Amino acid sequence: MALFMVVLVLLFILALSICTALLRWNELKFSKKGLPPGTMGWPIFGETTEFLKQGPNFMKNQRARYGSFFKSHILGCPTAVSMDPELNRYILMNEAKGLVPGYPQSMLDILGKCNIAAVHGSTHKQMRGALLALISPTMIKQQLLPKIDEFMRNFVSDWDNKIIDIQEKTKQMAFLSSLKQIASVESTSIAQEFMPEFFKLVLGTLSLPIDLPGTNYRRGLKARKIILTILKQLIEKRRGNQESHKDMLAYLMSKDDNNRYKLSDDEIIDQIITILYSGYETVSTTSMMAVKYLHDHPSILEELRKEHMALREKKRPEDPIEWNDLKPMKFTRAVIFETSRLATIVNGVLRKTTEEMELNGFVVPKGWRIYVYTREINYDPFIYPDPLAFNPWRWMDKSLESQSSFLIFGGGTRQCPGKELGIAEISTFLHYFITRYRWEEIGGEKLMKFPRVEAPNGLNIRVSSY
Repeated sequence: MALFMVVLVLLFILALSICTALLRWNELKFSKKGLPPGTMGWPIFGETTEFLKQGPNFMKNQRARYGSFFKSHILGCPTAVSMDPELNRYILMNEAKGLVPGYPQSMLDILGKCNIAAVHGSTHKQMRGALLALISPTMIKQQLLPKIDEFMRNFVSDWDNKIIDIQEKTKQMAFLSSLKQIASVESTSIAQEFMPEFFKLVLGTLSLPIDLPGTNYRRGLKARKIILTILKQLIEKRRGNQESHKDMLAYLMSKDDNNRYKLSDDEIIDQIITILYSGYETVSTTSMMAVKYLHDHPSILEELRKEHMALREKKRPEDPIEWNDLKPMKFTRAVIFETSRLATIVNGVLRKTTEEMELNGFVVPKGWRIYVYTREINYDPFIYPDPLAFNPWRWMDKSLESQSSFLIFGGGTRQCPGKELGIAEISTFLHYFITRYRWEEIGGEKLMKFPRVEAPNGLNIRVSSY
């Protein structure tokens, strides 16, 4: 027994020595003179586990130790983290000066090399131009909003006297609504196969790029392959018939002079995946959290309901939400902005250095990521008085939306191009939901705010007619 204890102690000392040596080696590896202060964690894994588990607390602790500009190693990359508002604005506004998109390798691998977040320079302009043409005000007004209205009206039509998981429902809603806009006729037939693979793809984009069985990364790569097959078959089927379609895929495949942006099939597929991915995360989570916040603040719900009932009174029951109805929805827009701010749907953006550069007096080597962490701006009491309160009225002052601190939808040359489309989708969902139903939460499920806003056990509500 004594010998066993001695061996156990020796093994523990050996393991501790190896761990200490590995940590020390990794710190020395990234100890170049002039680098920002900070820690790098373990080889390969870095501080990813602490970053994902502790989230904002990890960031606050590192800032308390090292200041608002520090180094770390997260999501497989050596990273300089900026929590300095002025430096963040500089980085976002100066992409061409040694900075390009720097999203994690897992996201680049799974979303595709042609996705708008991965490309830069002239290619980014081409892909962004093609995307903006798809979601222009004219396109939203004439083609997308009618599809959104029809979908939302039908999607919430059978919720009366049911207990539903609003998190699951808004995920389905965001995906299926986008799919209908992309491929209107075929969306129903491909959704059943497409949707579960898409959810695996989303989980894989925020994981360590380690291709081992059972990892989210491996599942995400497999899901991408299945999705590629589905979309290639869809494109081939469209080419094989002469039917006329009015949706995003028809525009992307168009060869006529009205389409300035001729894309290859690979570019079209990555563009579709990008549209689905970017819209899914923001629309689903913002819709879920709006339902949550409105439930918790009855007076705000009544104000919002008043706005939508006034609109409904001017229409027959079968009349849709139209483009001209969106502009008067001022309080609805305010609710969406306040939900996005308070829930912090997006915590920051990543850039990558194409050359060694100096920022805030420190050297950032070529190939490093820079994490522009914008979460704290959302809770700055100088910008948003009483920042932890859910107060949509603060957004009724339009000047707040035009301030340089307004980074809810990104900033600089990469502000979210689908902002107005997303607002139209959420507004239409809220219209049909709050004018038809009242609801109460059951269970009081826990909410997580990082790295994604989610309810791990779902967010169940009991719905009844209004």
